[in-house]
Amino acid sequence: MSEEKHDISAMSFEEAMKAFEAVVNQLDRGDVPLDQSIALYERGAALKARCAKLLKEAEERVEKITLNADGEAQGATPVEGL
Repeated sequence: MSEEKHDISAMSFEEAMKAFEAVVNQLDRGDVPLDQSIALYERGAALKARCAKLLKEAEERVEKITLNADGEAQGATPVEGL
């Protein structure tokens, strides 16, 4: 499957989430051989970690936004790499 060969570390949040959902759906069906289930589980764990990392980076970006006296965004310093 070409999706499995896609480098997880290069995936956007949306791509990783979609791939994670596909893994969960395959495992939920219950018709996957044991060795393939283990490989899917490992891929799912890596995809989950990627989503968590991207969410943490987004949270850090939001935290860096400062508000002025009027409550308007004064500026933001993006987290490196985003």
